[in-house]
Amino acid sequence: QVQLVESGGGLVQAGGSLRLSCAASGGTFSSYGMGWFRQAPGKEREIVAAINWSGGSTYYAESVKGRFTISRDNAKSTVYLQMNSLKPEDTAVYYCAARRTVRAAYDAWGQGTQVTVSS
Repeated sequence: QVQLVESGGGLVQAGGSLRLSCAASGGTFSSYGMGWFRQAPGKEREIVAAINWSGGSTYYAESVKGRFTISRDNAKSTVYLQMNSLKPEDTAVYYCAARRTVRAAYDAWGQGTQVTVSS
């Protein structure tokens, strides 16, 4: 089972940028599809972005399209989420997750990293 550790969260003003990283270990990272999710207080967890094993296919939630970019470096076993033009409504705990196939559920999760965007 792959283990995931997120980093890069913090406090930023609206309009600012952050880059989240998720380092994987214990599995064949290059074979996993990866996703970034977030959960704000009192709200359900939602998917933000996803990327397939090669990086050739990506998905974005409508709320982040054009502002966030997901990427991966299989040599470093790391997936990234570049977040630009941040808004207060982006405030949440951000999690990365892994799945073995596009039809499988995400079954490996990191511990989360807090992102707070001030207005």
